[in-house]
Amino acid sequence: MQVEATALSDVKLIVPSRHGDARGWFSETFRADWFAAHVAPIEFVQENHSRSAEIGTLRGLHFQTPPRGQAKLVRCLAGAIWDVAVDIRTDSPTYGQYAAAELTADNGHQLLVPIGFAHGFVTLTADCEVAYKVSDYYAPESDGGIAWDDPALALPWPLPPGGPVLSGKDKLHPVLADLANPFTL
Repeated sequence: MQVEATALSDVKLIVPSRHGDARGWFSETFRADWFAAHVAPIEFVQENHSRSAEIGTLRGLHFQTPPRGQAKLVRCLAGAIWDVAVDIRTDSPTYGQYAAAELTADNGHQLLVPIGFAHGFVTLTADCEVAYKVSDYYAPESDGGIAWDDPALALPWPLPPGGPVLSGKDKLHPVLADLANPFTL
């Protein structure tokens, strides 16, 4: 596995090695000891799996507030997504900035989204499946989000004509400037 830098120093792209032969390939996608030594000493406690049927399904931008903040390690199991992490730590020098990566079943890349970052993705293909490990359990009372289309963020979502497919909840998130923000460095 390799660690690659992104536009934000705290957000990391993990590139697992693949070993192939005539049968296909094999890849170690996570090792706690390697991750702690080369990325961050994060203990993941839950793994989530989503499926999105349509191209342009947008999920985000989500986070959990302290004391139940979640770091996420995201990978695409089927199809392709544009994955993004936005720094929402109020005293961070990169507050309001983002890092993004294309995660696909073919490339096997993973994105580490630390606590204090909002996370979202849009599907680039139909029938996408995404899995992500999280460092704390889901806590509905700590669930939060910011508007995917916040003009101040100016995220370059690669959307199909007609715009994204959104949940009702994701249509209602505030812009970052209006967020009662509990995150600091």
